[in-house]
Amino acid sequence: MNELSKARATALEVGEESVAQRIDNFLLRRLKGVPKSHVYRVLRSGEVRVNSARVQPDYRLRLGDRVRVPPVRIATPGHRPAAPPLDLPVVHEDPALLVIDKPPGLAVHGGSGVSFGVIESLRAARPQAKVLELAHRLDRDTSGLLMVAKKRAALVELHRMLREGEVKKTYVAVAAGRWAGGEREIRAPLHKYVTAAGERRVSVQREGMQAVTRVRPLALGEAFSLLEIRLLTGRTHQIRVHLAHLGHPIPGDDKYGDFDLNRRLVKEGVKRLLLHAQRLSFAHPVSGERVRLVSPLPPDMRRFLAAHFPGHEL
Repeated sequence: MNELSKARATALEVGEESVAQRIDNFLLRRLKGVPKSHVYRVLRSGEVRVNSARVQPDYRLRLGDRVRVPPVRIATPGHRPAAPPLDLPVVHEDPALLVIDKPPGLAVHGGSGVSFGVIESLRAARPQAKVLELAHRLDRDTSGLLMVAKKRAALVELHRMLREGEVKKTYVAVAAGRWAGGEREIRAPLHKYVTAAGERRVSVQREGMQAVTRVRPLALGEAFSLLEIRLLTGRTHQIRVHLAHLGHPIPGDDKYGDFDLNRRLVKEGVKRLLLHAQRLSFAHPVSGERVRLVSPLPPDMRRFLAAHFPGHEL
């Protein structure tokens, strides 16, 4: 166990970079080494005060708020490696927003056995940036467009837009089998649960959250189909679970896929989920101007298409 050192009570004034951030997230960012459970315990106990008053974990900070952080025990840093400052491909950047083309195999953030991800590497590469926050997430093996807010106000607005379906997100996926039924919507509620091994999973359940996926076939074969997919809701693992539920799992899916097929496809070089976040269209969260972005298919998916859909171009 790491040695522990006791921190002193501090008073922090909320600056522009933290406006509208939840108090729990504000504390988690500043109390590195403090267990998450302990941060929520001091919040519930009232030891954390904002302008001398108790607050709930979902309280959103305002400019000039004074936050009292009580003495907490902070673990002395161990040997966890620092995030390397990766040079990630930038598709769009302005003072409020950054959109990168995430490569497959890179998690968007650290946790669950991953020391660091995109956001930690971006912060390491841009130490002068006051705000760098993920606006949404992509699975580790999903490639493509990922939005990062550079201003707190942009983050809050992007979250609202995502909740209300104002961000058009379009994916390209390979699916096992021949897709039938043409263009259609999958409406199947999704329920999140934890397995006996402690892993998070999602399944189609009547009592789950509403989930809607629009599918348009781009190319059909006997063994595989190429699909354009638009998310009308943004549930965890939505595309993967909806396609698997209909009997068309995505090759390379190690959670919901056809595991025998996955093993066979490794010989063809398929080492990850064949899902790509290809297009984004939305009103800029600050200026309101329309933003339309496209990411080309990565090399591994292009090789797969060339082998199984000869002559087809995207």
